[in-house]
Amino acid sequence: MSTRERILDAAAGLLRTRGIAQATTREIALASGVSEPTLYKYFGDKERLLLAVLEERLPGPSRVTLRPGEGDLAETLTDLAHAYLDFYRESFPMFGALLADPQRMAAHRDALARHGGTPARPVAALAAYLRAEQAHGRVAARTDPEAAAALLVGACFQQAFLRYYTEGPDAAPAPRSFAASLATALLGPL
Repeated sequence: MSTRERILDAAAGLLRTRGIAQATTREIALASGVSEPTLYKYFGDKERLLLAVLEERLPGPSRVTLRPGEGDLAETLTDLAHAYLDFYRESFPMFGALLADPQRMAAHRDALARHGGTPARPVAALAAYLRAEQAHGRVAARTDPEAAAALLVGACFQQAFLRYYTEGPDAAPAPRSFAASLATALLGPL
């Protein structure tokens, strides 16, 4: 396993158990068996490391291939909904303490924005996909892609939160059938 992979694995484990606000780069370096300067060599700062963990270690929408005009639209939206449900369920423990500290949250938000990481990315990406599907005639011209994307991503966020809240950090993943229900509900008006 490469040094980068060891760092990502250690960071993912610590961020899930200690959260962004509590886990330090020193702890992550120690857990991965590297020095702190080595960690910074690979990732530059804690926010870049966090983005890499979110993108490479959590199940998420980046693992769904979007090909506008190809394949079954309902299946693609189901795949995306399932990925969002899993991603949010696994990422909630990372952000808990951070949300309760306005100063840390502001600093974190500014740092992530410098690296292009914002919570609005999933909605923007899905809206772009839906616009492309409109161009292929597979989504009605009257559909507002941003609103439709916000509905699906927001529903996944809310459902993942409820699952995490009621079942705790070891909550089972949402079944694919639930993701399909969300996609079907969205497709009706599309």
